[in-house]
Amino acid sequence: MSVLTSPTPTVPMLETSRLLLRGYRADDFDPWIAMWQDPNYYRYLSPEPLPTEEVWRTLLRSAGHWVVMGFGFWALEVKATGQFIGAVGYLDGKRTIEPPLGDAPEMGWVLAASAHGQGYATEAVAAAQAWGDAHFGGARTVCLIHPDNQPSLRIAEKFGFREYARTVYKGEPGVLLERPAQS
Repeated sequence: MSVLTSPTPTVPMLETSRLLLRGYRADDFDPWIAMWQDPNYYRYLSPEPLPTEEVWRTLLRSAGHWVVMGFGFWALEVKATGQFIGAVGYLDGKRTIEPPLGDAPEMGWVLAASAHGQGYATEAVAAAQAWGDAHFGGARTVCLIHPDNQPSLRIAEKFGFREYARTVYKGEPGVLLERPAQS
């Protein structure tokens, strides 16, 4: 019997002036649980904190997305301190949503409340978008943002996303935005 193996994709590490965008590690779990206990973190993501086991599943799902799809979310680490502050990246969530997202990669970002207002999201999205443009060949990308999340809506606009629909997802209102294919 022969065993066929395929290479497991590694998560590319991206570096900005202040951040490392890297693959998830088990030691990201505790700070992520702490973030999910802060209403300023989850208020646009969920009506309540995620249970510990769901945070763990999310971490594993994020890591596994790279293996299955060849893209995913990066953990955000402040280079100067090594602190885990959130995530940025792409997913194919197979969301049951109207209108459907189709095959467009969905971009997202989320940061700890303590990291808000410092330009980290802009820095992380710029790095991830540059990677995405190269990886996806400039394909159309989409994102789903809660309509009350004005900071994220401003970041999306800054990076070329424009609203194309309003929706409801898992009982919560959402704005669907798209960034047209780049030439």
